[in-house]
Amino acid sequence: MKRTILTAIYLGLIMTSTAIAQTRLPTIAPEKYTDEQKKAAEEFLATRKVPVFGPFEPLMHSPQMMSQARAMGDYLRYHSAIGNTLSEFAILVTAREWTQDYEWYVHYPIALKMGVKKEVADAIADGRRPAGMSADEEIVYDFSMELHKNKRVSDATFARAEKRFGKNGVVDLTGINAYYTLLAMQLNMAQYPLPKDGKPLQRFPE
Repeated sequence: MKRTILTAIYLGLIMTSTAIAQTRLPTIAPEKYTDEQKKAAEEFLATRKVPVFGPFEPLMHSPQMMSQARAMGDYLRYHSAIGNTLSEFAILVTAREWTQDYEWYVHYPIALKMGVKKEVADAIADGRRPAGMSADEEIVYDFSMELHKNKRVSDATFARAEKRFGKNGVVDLTGINAYYTLLAMQLNMAQYPLPKDGKPLQRFPE
């Protein structure tokens, strides 16, 4: 059921952004795909049930990397040990830390649909520590922010996360932060544009 909801949201977002063209790494038209790109696109469609979109469009310039990234995302997005709601919560933290407009545009409505409170998500967008987080969200927030800000996790924060989610949970939570950092880097590097109905995140001083 959750997978169906997420797919429907993705389809709506894709329809909104079909005319996107990147400045640095233009979207490759399917009729111009190489054999390797065709295979990668077919595997993407078979697995995700949607055509190649968003961060995977610039990645199609390296189809093997695109396929490997997609495969990791298949697990982290839908099957991680922390569950889909907390996964979406961590994705918002990552998108905000990288000021990645498209990542936020896609995942903000999904996070709300999955149960993240709007005021919590909006506080993340503002760069504030959200009030009213659940106990699990607080653990994920602290763990993720330490990774992004300090490049490591303190013993106390690790212990809280391990106690709640187990060793596989802390590995998966780290993986979610790392995976969406990878996608954010690719999107920022490619200057992948925000759809016309999107609102850019506030730019904080560097």
